[in-house]
Amino acid sequence: MGFDKENKMWLSGNEAIALGAWEAGVRVASGYPGTPSTEVMGNLSRYEGVYTEWAPNEKVGLEVAIGASFAGARALATMKHVGLNVAADPLFTAAYTGVRGGLVVLNADDPQMHSSQNEQDNRNYAYAAKLPLMEPSDPAEAKEMMATAYRLSEELDTPVMMRITTRIAHVKGVVEKGTKLELPEPSLEKAPAKMVMLPGNARVRRVAVEKRMQAARELAETLPENRIEPGSGKRGFITSGVPYNYVKEAFPDAPVLKLGMVWPLPEQMIRDFAANLDELIVVEELDPFIETHLKAMGIACRGKDLIPNQGELNSFIVRKAIEPDSIGELFEPIELPMRPPNMCAGCPHRGLFFGLSKIKDVFISGDIGCYTLGFLPPLSAMDACVCMGASITMAHGLSKAMGKEGEGKVVAVLGDSTFMHSGITGLLNLVYNNSYATVIILDNRTTAMTGHQDNPASGHNIRGEAAPALNLEMLCQAVGVKRVTVVNPHDVEATRKVLKEEIAVAEPSVIISRAPCVLLPEEVKRKKPVYSTNLDNCTGCTQCVQMGCPAISWTPLTPEEAVARGYREKQKGVAQITEVQCNGCGQCASVCKFDAITRKEAK
Repeated sequence: MGFDKENKMWLSGNEAIALGAWEAGVRVASGYPGTPSTEVMGNLSRYEGVYTEWAPNEKVGLEVAIGASFAGARALATMKHVGLNVAADPLFTAAYTGVRGGLVVLNADDPQMHSSQNEQDNRNYAYAAKLPLMEPSDPAEAKEMMATAYRLSEELDTPVMMRITTRIAHVKGVVEKGTKLELPEPSLEKAPAKMVMLPGNARVRRVAVEKRMQAARELAETLPENRIEPGSGKRGFITSGVPYNYVKEAFPDAPVLKLGMVWPLPEQMIRDFAANLDELIVVEELDPFIETHLKAMGIACRGKDLIPNQGELNSFIVRKAIEPDSIGELFEPIELPMRPPNMCAGCPHRGLFFGLSKIKDVFISGDIGCYTLGFLPPLSAMDACVCMGASITMAHGLSKAMGKEGEGKVVAVLGDSTFMHSGITGLLNLVYNNSYATVIILDNRTTAMTGHQDNPASGHNIRGEAAPALNLEMLCQAVGVKRVTVVNPHDVEATRKVLKEEIAVAEPSVIISRAPCVLLPEEVKRKKPVYSTNLDNCTGCTQCVQMGCPAISWTPLTPEEAVARGYREKQKGVAQITEVQCNGCGQCASVCKFDAITRKEAK
């Protein structure tokens, strides 16, 4: 977890947050893996005295944390920004019920969409749900801010949101280790007027919410995490989170008001700071959240008229936006070549999508996971992707819109973890309302996209201990699916045959494509065969190349080169397997009709 020299450790933001939660006395933590938040829960699971779990989805995770809070225990729920959309229902009502034990909702936004389907600024959730929001600027502050968040949660009787971004989650910094806070044991205490949100109770709690937010505004004025850093000149900055670092790098001598609590804002502190300036600039990533509220206070400022409202910022962008003439060519950022994403060599999803790509006139409704890469050429086997679990419900909508014309043309594809996250209810709806769509569950025995976290079908919990494994076949049958077929996607031809048969039927059907992720530890250690190319037999048909495996390369040939190598003059080139990249899945061999791919047994 880092070095330990006089209680100092070298930790990422996510590692620091886990340490801070443990030191703050968190007893129960639940979350769903989602980059860039995933490592918080993974690291917290290594500490003694705290119960951690991977929940099927973020709504479940937050509700578990709320329940623990109602027992008087400090609790944590973790998720990425789109996960908070899933958890919004309990989030808004938890603002009314308040807490017993402190409750922190850790939300990780993803500016620049490094691994997300959208950019969204979840500071807006704090405003809409009427919740205090903390935002750290580095790992050390993230760790210390956890203690503040739990103190505020209990003092104000409210859940507290903490917003981090990808940079905070994954950057490393020096963090000072503290001591674990010892807290009273949890207990059951009934307070139905506070915790049962019938309309009569909710109206009373609505008044309490406003009183609490007023108390939070007053507290924000003296909170150490909100501070004015004096500087020279009459141009000053208000900022928070990671952009604070960019401001300090771009304008090291300027006055800065750094906000650690971003909502509610310390209005008087802001007015006092602005009163001494000729120009006030708000630097924040994504939405003009602080800027909008400053202008609502009647405070003149600039922000998004200068600073981009899309993507990540950096010190160069901030400096150039405000003083474009001060940037020389030497300070221009270097544009690095892009590395196109691709499924791993040996990925079981490749065989399934290759089969789908060969079926004409089929609309493929996709989902969120590694397999979303099936959209990319040469497979090009995905036509829509919106959010977790939507593949099934979109496919059902397509089937109802198309009627008889769509029979044999609508397919939904999603992973096993995504199916358990939010696909089960969609399948139930599909069967109940008599759709003809075919649902394909890609069961690779893990939550691969976020780093191989266990899930309810993997047979292990977050600590790697044995746990009941969900039987996907029986679950599908229980919700009413009569046709459930399991295929091995590495057997490409057999899989393609099942695909054609099941897609053609005019009733709901489920295909479970089952093969383990090639990067699972047990798969990495397993001795596997390696495939190589017999160039004497290669006809250049490109069938193996069309699978898009990174272990297979294509060497184009001119007619003269083809003849010189002993090939037909018309042969366009040859396919070659890089053996050190091969993971022995055999998919390429199963589609080669010319014995040009040879299997070498593992030694």
